[in-house]
Amino acid sequence: MMEKTASSERGGFNATLMPLINGFMAARVVHVAAELGIADLLAAGTKSTETLASETGANIPALHRLLRALASLGVIDELEPGRFALNAMGDQLRTDAPDSVRNLALLFGSERVWRSWGELRHSILTGTPAFRHVFGVDDPFEYLARDPKQATVFNEAMAEITRQVAKAVVTAYDFATFSKIVDVGGGNGTLIATILSSAPKLLGIVFDSSSGSAEASDHLRTRGVLERCEVIAGDFFRSVPRGGDAYILKSIIHDWDDERSATILKNCRDAVSAAGKLLLIERVMPARIDASGGHQRWTMLDMHMLVMLGGRERTEEEFRSIFAAANFELTRTILLPGATGFSVIEAIPI
Repeated sequence: MMEKTASSERGGFNATLMPLINGFMAARVVHVAAELGIADLLAAGTKSTETLASETGANIPALHRLLRALASLGVIDELEPGRFALNAMGDQLRTDAPDSVRNLALLFGSERVWRSWGELRHSILTGTPAFRHVFGVDDPFEYLARDPKQATVFNEAMAEITRQVAKAVVTAYDFATFSKIVDVGGGNGTLIATILSSAPKLLGIVFDSSSGSAEASDHLRTRGVLERCEVIAGDFFRSVPRGGDAYILKSIIHDWDDERSATILKNCRDAVSAAGKLLLIERVMPARIDASGGHQRWTMLDMHMLVMLGGRERTEEEFRSIFAAANFELTRTILLPGATGFSVIEAIPI
């Protein structure tokens, strides 16, 4: 009789560690599909491998293998041998899909992210960003600014996340009580446009670097709120625009260590009105982690912050601590509806 192993009792190696060990393969397959524009090409209807190869300039046999891999992942469907169709999952890789994540796929598969993650061990041993070790640059955002194409991908990827979160933000929080809101690190204005649309009397400011806010005016004009929103370029480590009674920062503080996070928040404290509010839109790390999909997303993003920027995801107590360092008091945390994992973390000046 064959002796049972611990692995077989737990369902075999394919059911346990192997999907984690080779997980990078799926990520690369999806990234290349995004680069080739497979979803856009299939948006009009089913196509053969040969047609897609002609449209992408790819090698026919190699592309066929990529398409089969995508089908095995559930990203597209193989309706019959050699003929493929887009499905609901793959539709998210379309450039013009309302819930598109194509730029996120391009971002996380980009050379700067891929090579930095390849040096994860360096970050674990030193506690410093692998990005700095690989590229010799302290600030990834300065690095991005030198490459307009990659900067556009990054800005659009951030907007893709924000589009998913913005509707939940205005559902969970009443912005009509404010007169002027400043979106610090507001990128192309996706979040503030949604907020201004929800509160017709509210005025706004998008504040970001010149490269980060480059598309903001066009986006705000498209959303019909440009006449109520000013775009200002600057450096939030130096100062932020004054005059707001609410300062909102989405996915900004998690980019930075405690010292630099406190600097940003202190600048907000200097600018906010005495009766104003600070609103962070961030994921709040649980005090204890379990083996769940939600916790996995939080911890993997936390690792990403370590590798790329030296930032981190934080627990509520850790947010409370950096608020106190900047003379804010955490008043409440509101978990956003849906599956975004984000919360509105509200604080008042003290």
